[in-house]
Amino acid sequence: MTGPAARPEPATDFAHWLALSPEPATDFAHWPALSPDPATDFGHGSERGAASIFVLAVGLLLVAAGMAGAMVVAARVAGHSARNAADLAALAAAQHAIEGSGPACAAAARYAAANGARLAACQVTGLEVVVRAEVPVTSLAAVATAAARAGPVTAAGS
Repeated sequence: MTGPAARPEPATDFAHWLALSPEPATDFAHWPALSPDPATDFGHGSERGAASIFVLAVGLLLVAAGMAGAMVVAARVAGHSARNAADLAALAAAQHAIEGSGPACAAAARYAAANGARLAACQVTGLEVVVRAEVPVTSLAAVATAAARAGPVTAAGS
């Protein structure tokens, strides 16, 4: 290249660039270490794996929340089943209330068992029947209980 505004040609090899450098590149003591010693490194190197622990903790929290939600849903489903079984058992017992307490409560027990419940109590007073049914909660060691009444709207004889 010629002329007053000519630029120097760029260096094409590394040795030529080092010769043009104002400071020799032989003092590497001030450069950070490429592989820090894990026993003495208290900077960013000691945080390796922290994200994995965080992700595992969040995952565990989500699993626990899911299990708690499933237990709540199971308890609610058992409560609905107990109410249904108690209602149907009370209606079945009311059909046999005129025959007495024995046949009425036997019918109530059959209907409760057919709906996955256990008849916990049965009381027949005249034509009125009050039953209590229990359904076990599948995910807990508990039972859902419901009571129901069936009979005439007014007392007999009024």
